Amino acid sequence: MLLFLIGMAILVIGYFTYGRLVEKILGPDDRPTPCQTCCDGVDYVRLPHWKNMLIQLLNIAGVGPVIGVILGIKFGAIAFLIIPIGNIIGGSVHDFVGGMMSLRHNGANLPALIRMNTGKAFYWIFSAFMILLLLLVVAVFINIPAKLIDGFWPESTYLWYIVGLIFLYYIAATLFPVDKIIGLIYPFFGALLILGTFAIFAVLMYHVCKNPSLLQESEAFRAGMLTPANNSPILPMLFVTIACGILSGFHATQSPIIARTMAHENQAKSSYYGMMVLEGVIGMIWAAAGLAIYNLFPELMKIDATTVLSKITTHFLGSWVGALTVISVVILAITSGDTAMRSLRLSLAEMFNIPQKPILNRFLLCVPLIVIVTLLLWWSNQSVETFNQLWVYFAWGNQVLASCTLTAGTVWLFRHGKPGWITAVPGAFMTFIVTTYILWISPAHGGPLGKPPVGCGLELRTAYILAILFCLVTTGWSIWYGRKLNRIEHPATIAEETK
Repeated sequence: MLLFLIGMAILVIGYFTYGRLVEKILGPDDRPTPCQTCCDGVDYVRLPHWKNMLIQLLNIAGVGPVIGVILGIKFGAIAFLIIPIGNIIGGSVHDFVGGMMSLRHNGANLPALIRMNTGKAFYWIFSAFMILLLLLVVAVFINIPAKLIDGFWPESTYLWYIVGLIFLYYIAATLFPVDKIIGLIYPFFGALLILGTFAIFAVLMYHVCKNPSLLQESEAFRAGMLTPANNSPILPMLFVTIACGILSGFHATQSPIIARTMAHENQAKSSYYGMMVLEGVIGMIWAAAGLAIYNLFPELMKIDATTVLSKITTHFLGSWVGALTVISVVILAITSGDTAMRSLRLSLAEMFNIPQKPILNRFLLCVPLIVIVTLLLWWSNQSVETFNQLWVYFAWGNQVLASCTLTAGTVWLFRHGKPGWITAVPGAFMTFIVTTYILWISPAHGGPLGKPPVGCGLELRTAYILAILFCLVTTGWSIWYGRKLNRIEHPATIAEETK
């Protein structure tokens, strides 16, 4: 219980302290925003600040802060400290810096920002990687809500119909102007999300007050914990299992959506840093619910996370309110999947310089996306193993995206003569995590079976050493390159400083 309360305090205090420091470094000002300079009535549309905050929250808060933390709490109650600390110095900074870069460059999408700060060669590699990741995101965030909805009808055969309906909504949300669908329905979706999450929080705190041991590691819980002995070392596995809530690269693909609808730069802290902190709060609540249900029913430690989610809601809230809470989780997934597909369209349009005001252009860009996602859905639903492979590729790729975004952010900050350590530190750590993971993971180390296999299968200590060396090289390069660009682009400033 104490670790949970300390973690929640870190999130709240961190927003008003470290968040303020990051805001001071980034320096939001009164310059015109993209919705004022590039208004097109489709993607560049001014929206109220409260809508932008809700859109950003629902965009970034996929199933990660629920499903991810239900899995992640199996590493132990230490997650109650790792989630908020990682959120404040890593995830929230990642989102804020990524959002400000987009705001300062006409609402540019992530590939364009990568090109500006790391060069043309890496840009093409990164763009292909990001497009593949977003395709995986769309497929994952169709499958999971469809399966949750289908679970309301045991023994049903409705899954593919539900998949089809969700996919049709994604297509519509991708094609129509941002204020016509997303801007209209997200306030309703946001209300359901907040209602469902805080219903769990209120009831859980009631039970914990009567039985504080619910948020402590029982002997039965420890017997089923994820440990190095069962191929689950905290480094790197916790940070791949829990992405949303700590740090998620997917968020950087979503930030440009509201960079194009934001009326003033002084709204950036609450929209980016603040909504990531709120996602951390959501993650903490569901992590606490996960620990409590595992203490009550230790046999659930061996069950899939979606089943555990259903057990949490029905046990603590009953069938009717529990169903409402499951719907809020469905909303989390759907409101990330629709904007993931929208980000795909925007990124492709930016890469190939295709105007997006004509709806025909938008539709033609969506056609190949529809075909590829359909194939991914067919493949991933062949068996549990194929879906697990899809999730592993998505989870690792998501964190690679975070590493790349933080590296570009470090270059950007040093390029403009600002303290780039705020991104260099979490960027180095995330580079270490993703490198360790891909070097160590294999079927022998608990990775998924299949062809091709995931990972290199090195010993963990060897993977650590190689990953440290790699992250030192990449971090050193980002600092050197940013300072080099600063000397080239701001020679007068450098000369003045050396007098």
